Amino acid sequence: MGTSLLIAAAVFVLAVGTAVNGCPPSDRAALMAFKAALHEPYLGIFKSWTGNDCCNKWYGVSCDPITKRVADINLRGESEDPIFQKAHRTGYMNGSISPAICKLDRLSSVIIADWKGISGIIPPCISSLPFLRILDLIGNQISGQIPYNIGKLSRLTVLNIADNKITGRMPRSIANLASLMHLDLRNNLISGTIPQNFGKLRMLSRALLSGNRIYGPIPYTISYIYRLSDLDLSLNRISGPVPESLGKMAVLATLNLDGNKISGKLPATLMNSSISILNLSRNAIEGNIPDVFGPSSYFMMMDLSYNNLKGAIPKSIASASYIGHLDLSHNHLCGAIPAGSWFDHLEAASFVNNDCLCGKPLKSC
Repeated sequence: MGTSLLIAAAVFVLAVGTAVNGCPPSDRAALMAFKAALHEPYLGIFKSWTGNDCCNKWYGVSCDPITKRVADINLRGESEDPIFQKAHRTGYMNGSISPAICKLDRLSSVIIADWKGISGIIPPCISSLPFLRILDLIGNQISGQIPYNIGKLSRLTVLNIADNKITGRMPRSIANLASLMHLDLRNNLISGTIPQNFGKLRMLSRALLSGNRIYGPIPYTISYIYRLSDLDLSLNRISGPVPESLGKMAVLATLNLDGNKISGKLPATLMNSSISILNLSRNAIEGNIPDVFGPSSYFMMMDLSYNNLKGAIPKSIASASYIGHLDLSHNHLCGAIPAGSWFDHLEAASFVNNDCLCGKPLKSC
């Protein structure tokens, strides 16, 4: 009995020693299966993936210093790393992301970005990685849908799958990403509506959804996201009015809704808000520009072109503290362009193709 206990203790010590001195064989096997599904023909970044210890100088792989479990995969196809500078080129890789990556169950970040040729789907099992904080797959050819249970990733702070070929709807579970701060789904083929429960993402500071096929209204619940500073829904098929609650958000600084099918009137709240970049061009917004500008109106850029706005440009716009770029062209505005110190740098292109605007920089009234 005593001998058996000694043997068992020795095996345990040996196992612990192996785990601490190098990555576990199971992590190494998962990385090799991950590598086998990819082909990188020019830079040879996987040439360093040799030997038994995947924590020791394997390109793009980092391990927890105590447990020696693989914690980060950081493979960027556009990098200032010497391997790229020596080759005088950006990276190219094809193949797919193997589900074997999900066996690395201590992963904190997965960055497989800007390789241009990686296709296939996001492995659904990625949602089972309990410690994942960053998932960045921008700039590939990945297709399929966002995993339906992505919301299980309670620690996820960054979800970036922009510039791919993702289809389907945004799953409702996306609103369960309680730690999410940065969401980038730009330039995909995502359709459907924005989930009504989107406002549950209370930690979110950037929501970039432009260049998709998203339709339906803007959920008013977005205004519940009190940390949101950048909302980009441009170049979609969004309809309905602009919720006036967006203009009451405390830190929203950039609102891009251009290139949609938005209708209704321009909310007065937008003119006197924290928003400094406002782009509502190429929609079907109608009615007058609200006459509510004041000293708190500060716009680096305001683009209301290509809508159905009518009436006069409000005189109060001259009392705005600053407007850097203004575009009111291609509407149905009429009357005299107000005089204002920051109007002096505006060109005629900001006002052309209206019904009967006059005054500097257009012809005199």
